[in-house]
Amino acid sequence: MQEPIGAVLDTVAESIGFTGEGIRLLIGSLGMVLLAVSFSKSKEEYSGKLAAAGWIMLGLFIYLLSEYYVKIGDPVLVLMTAGALPGGFILAYFEAARLHTLTSETKESIVWFRGMVAWSMIPYHVVYSIPYLNVAFVMLTAHSAEWMLEFAGLGAYTMGEVMVDLHGSGEITLSEWDGNMFLLTTPLGDGGFFIPMYHATGEEVNIGFILSCSGLQSMIIFVGAIVALQTVPWNRRARGLLIALPTIHILNTFRNAGIVWLTDEYRNWDFFGLSMFDFTHSYAAKAASLFAMFLMAIALFDLLPELHRNIMRLLPRQLRGDSKSEASTGS
Repeated sequence: MQEPIGAVLDTVAESIGFTGEGIRLLIGSLGMVLLAVSFSKSKEEYSGKLAAAGWIMLGLFIYLLSEYYVKIGDPVLVLMTAGALPGGFILAYFEAARLHTLTSETKESIVWFRGMVAWSMIPYHVVYSIPYLNVAFVMLTAHSAEWMLEFAGLGAYTMGEVMVDLHGSGEITLSEWDGNMFLLTTPLGDGGFFIPMYHATGEEVNIGFILSCSGLQSMIIFVGAIVALQTVPWNRRARGLLIALPTIHILNTFRNAGIVWLTDEYRNWDFFGLSMFDFTHSYAAKAASLFAMFLMAIALFDLLPELHRNIMRLLPRQLRGDSKSEASTGS
């Protein structure tokens, strides 16, 4: 049974000659643009209303991904994506109805959060929507894992040809695909562009690398968070990026190599119906990734204390140990 909001959007899309994915991307793109504009025009009175509309659209855009994560059985991402829609409405309420009651410091942090989300999501969807960039990230991810496995002496592997998962019509090689490599204009299947992995003997490993294996989502969170620090000089922001991005790539390479090795080594492992791949990919690796991002944030707080201040201002007063109520400063 299809998720009801997605079913309604699919019906609307069909009636106007669109695909459901096309409508979802349009909603997401409008949300990103509205947040980016509200961030750059934060001193204008209408910026809060633009941001409110942007939060709702982005919340819906992310929420619509939950059906896919239900299908592949990823409970962590199901919770995160399903919570995006109510989260979007909560943020919209604060932007539209409560912004004028907040202190100038808290307003500054809310504006930073607009920029963080906008400048996190926009780069990711640029990479996703330009096949040349999409394939480049997939190739870097796949070959980095292969090199790591062979360097560690965990086996001899080789990467297959880049494949394209077509929407509802199977898989073909990239060389056979007649799509536009500069702009993705046709919907793809769940796998998108991917590279299968093989043993050096030619035996298939039954694991493929797609864009979401690249760690790009983690990288762009830090890109958005750092770039949106408008009051911080660019040399300090650049240092933060130079620390965060290579570190995340290296940690993600270890993660991917570990998943491949464990899945290949323990093919018959079963834990309450979970295969080794499902357990490592959907549970163990995600827990480790979230912990690593937490440690990365702590490390960056020393270089960029403004980042820490913005995060703390957005937390509930009880969590940040502040018993004072927000009061308007008239700014």
